[in-house]
Amino acid sequence: MIAIIDYGMGNLHSAAKAFVRLGAEVTVTDRPEVIAAAAKVVLPGVGAFGDCMRNLRRAGLVDVIREVIARGVPFLGICVGLQMLFEGSEEDPGVPGLGVFPGMVRRLAAPGLKVPHMGWNSLELRQFSPLFQNLPKAAYVYFVHSYHAVPDEASLVTAVTDYGGTVTAAVGRGNVQAVQFHPEKSGAVGLSILANFKEMV
Repeated sequence: MIAIIDYGMGNLHSAAKAFVRLGAEVTVTDRPEVIAAAAKVVLPGVGAFGDCMRNLRRAGLVDVIREVIARGVPFLGICVGLQMLFEGSEEDPGVPGLGVFPGMVRRLAAPGLKVPHMGWNSLELRQFSPLFQNLPKAAYVYFVHSYHAVPDEASLVTAVTDYGGTVTAAVGRGNVQAVQFHPEKSGAVGLSILANFKEMV
């Protein structure tokens, strides 16, 4: 069973529908005991970093997220769900993230381009990720964001895109994988990425 964390933020139901299309058993839940018992866990996120972190804490879900990650449960962050895995964000200084990965989330530096970055961009794969197996060479995915992760360790970056410079598109290590784009809005490529997560062990 895949648990999609419901903390009042994020595109929960479109992500759930995408997994159901792939034949997965899915539950959208805010109950720590259900998340702890899940075979896989998804942390979506839409909106401001600070609001998302405050809602997670208010819902009492920070500890169970850290627990399932530490136990090796396959874990997927989507959009702000990726950003919250880091230590903090320029969007909301002073609001700590989950601190799973070292580094900060920075505002996009995209001279002459609109921020937020909204639209389709190609992925350039940098490191192995189980999410990106068997993707087409020209894989385009859909982004909506004004900030991106800048990890302290370059080896965490599994894919980048170009938007006035190099932008972190995905990060990962072991059981924890995360994408800045929206796979549930990214057509066949996005479904392939979610299918790869569904098969992660």
